[in-house]
Amino acid sequence: EAESMVGLKMNVEKKNLEKIEKIIPALKNPTISPLSDPNWVAVEVVLKETEVKKIIPLLKKAGAQGIIEYPLNKVVY
Repeated sequence: EAESMVGLKMNVEKKNLEKIEKIIPALKNPTISPLSDPNWVAVEVVLKETEVKKIIPLLKKAGAQGIIEYPLNKVVY
């Protein structure tokens, strides 16, 4: 099943975080980590590869920056 899933990581200004969270269909909840700038966080999610093309433009419009998509080797539930 990992072949059909990808990871997305992005930087988000805290003021845009709620908009971003409404867009991303994570397996459970996104991982949100602080960055050196206290106004920004890193957001990481795992989602279906088929959803990425439609979601990335929405994320950019909502203020996400530095979006990275990466393959997954294994997903353990």
